[in-house]
Amino acid sequence: MENIDFEHTQEKTGRGVDPKVILRTTWSYTKTIVKSASVALLALIAIFFITLWSFKWINPSSTAFTLQEDWSQLEKERYSLTEKWVDYKDIPQNIKWAVVASEDQKFWDHPGIDLVAIAEAYQEMENGERVRGASTITQQVAKNLFLSSDKNFIRKGVEAGLAVTIDALWGKERVLEMYLNIAEFGPGVYGIGEASDHFFARDAKLLKDDESARMAAVLPNPKRMRVEPASPFVKERKDWILRNMMNLSGIAYYEAPKPKFNTEFDMETVQDSTISDTSASFDIPFVERLDISTVGMSVSTPTSSYTSVSDSTSADSSRTNNYNY
Repeated sequence: MENIDFEHTQEKTGRGVDPKVILRTTWSYTKTIVKSASVALLALIAIFFITLWSFKWINPSSTAFTLQEDWSQLEKERYSLTEKWVDYKDIPQNIKWAVVASEDQKFWDHPGIDLVAIAEAYQEMENGERVRGASTITQQVAKNLFLSSDKNFIRKGVEAGLAVTIDALWGKERVLEMYLNIAEFGPGVYGIGEASDHFFARDAKLLKDDESARMAAVLPNPKRMRVEPASPFVKERKDWILRNMMNLSGIAYYEAPKPKFNTEFDMETVQDSTISDTSASFDIPFVERLDISTVGMSVSTPTSSYTSVSDSTSADSSRTNNYNY
């Protein structure tokens, strides 16, 4: 950098400092500052990218939400999430289906954000209607892991950018594993390992269908909604989730309540007009069929029976497109 002796220059020339010298010196300082700031910014981005990428394999011991939690008010001590971390292969199928059916039914198709749901939510806001949730499971992972629950457009923008990056770096199975291990299922109850032990005194591997659906039912507001004992609203939402789990998977997760009969004649009439299905899985018409194998979930082609959907099934199946019941 060029050093300029302004007093010497002024004495030598017998007049004020040359403006060109001032401009040249100022520009030199500016270039140095901009260059240093750019290098620092790129270094921060690189560090954050590497950190984000490392979470594909490293299980976090805490999240932004657990660090912001008022543990003293809950009269609990903050614990490490890794203590009861459940690997993807050990997570039961029913809880995987439950959170997808409840929170993000397009999870396996979108790139981390659901642009259609965002557009619909924005339109509802413009019309002054009650805005439904448009956050995907991946966005919730980004928010819980790095951000806060503050509702503003800046935070939502950062969340969306993180979600797209996470989806590309981690893959769907890791995103779902991360979500189930950091999500809050009750006040100060984070992760399915802790939640299953806290609410049902059992290992997460042994969760029953009804228990998994109840846990997914409280995810929109775990501070106020109870897994155990379940409120009437949670029970109703649990049944809705079980029906959607069945619609998405073709697995008989939901059993409709048996009708009450006043006479023996009524029972015989109903039995003659219906066919019971006691198999573990069956074909149900829906747009996209998702199958869980020993490796994980994958999307397969629609079933041939989709074209024969009766009008009586359309009302319930249409509800599967809403994230928040």
